Amino acid sequence: MEAMRVKIDGRSYDANPGKTILEVAEENGIKIPFLCHLKGLTDVGVCRVCIVDVRGQLVPACATVVTDGMEVLTSTDAVAAYRRSVVELLFAEGNHVCAFCVSNGGCELQDLACDVGMHSVRVPYAFPRNRVDASHPRFLVDRDRCVLCGRCVRACSEIEGAHTWDFAERGRAVRVITDLDVDWGKAATCTGCGKCVEVCPTGAIVRKGASNAEMRKKPEVVAGLVEGRSHG
Repeated sequence: MEAMRVKIDGRSYDANPGKTILEVAEENGIKIPFLCHLKGLTDVGVCRVCIVDVRGQLVPACATVVTDGMEVLTSTDAVAAYRRSVVELLFAEGNHVCAFCVSNGGCELQDLACDVGMHSVRVPYAFPRNRVDASHPRFLVDRDRCVLCGRCVRACSEIEGAHTWDFAERGRAVRVITDLDVDWGKAATCTGCGKCVEVCPTGAIVRKGASNAEMRKKPEVVAGLVEGRSHG
């Protein structure tokens, strides 16, 4: 099929059929913030940070396929306000105290707060009190810092093929679990590959031994593995 024409922020661009708004934007140097999206993994559109305006309707850029003649606005006042509210709620739902986090300075949620102009949180914090699971010999998971982006779940199933991580419960009680909700160290399916650690955008899943602000991850490893396999 021939390339389509898509208008983003008043300028027209060529777009191949099947491309998402986010992909077209990235190809043309247009920055749209995101959190759950990661190159190499299936897009699910759960974080809603990449919301854009398509003729008055707010849609997730990572999960919306472009159509010929589509008109997209990426930075209206309404879009900016929505993104900031989403990021504020992500902070309020967990215990994201950056000064005491091993991912301080290397956290995607922290970067997002700067990108969307979040200087404070205007809603009360939930202050969850989940137990830190340090039963794995090399890694630990602090669910109070989890943003439920699902990257660990998708990386474990789509890239490693282990299906160790998944979601449990609903609504405010939803959380990531290993196997059938056993301690991570007892998860028989876990291969210890560490992909879940590298793709986690916050300090929720980290390597043991990392001190405050020492954790630096490499989420790009997923795209590298996918590309390598496609050429194998």
